[in-house]
Amino acid sequence: MNHSLFWQQLLYLGREYPKGADYFRERLRAAFAKNKDVQDPDKIKELIGRGEFVVKEIEALYYLRKYRAMKKRYYENEES
Repeated sequence: MNHSLFWQQLLYLGREYPKGADYFRERLRAAFAKNKDVQDPDKIKELIGRGEFVVKEIEALYYLRKYRAMKKRYYENEES
């Protein structure tokens, strides 16, 4: 995956991050800057794998939040 597309995907996901988009953006920038000089192909694959894991975790967090909100709406209506 192209690193700029990966960056954009992570930034997009970070818009709704619980601690805020600015917090997420700074952490993302720091992670990319820390690893900007990595040349070893195996290390690069490892870092990409870690990034893909983060993407999946953030997506799961959002789906869970969405599920809880929907569940809350439906169960609130039943209790009335």
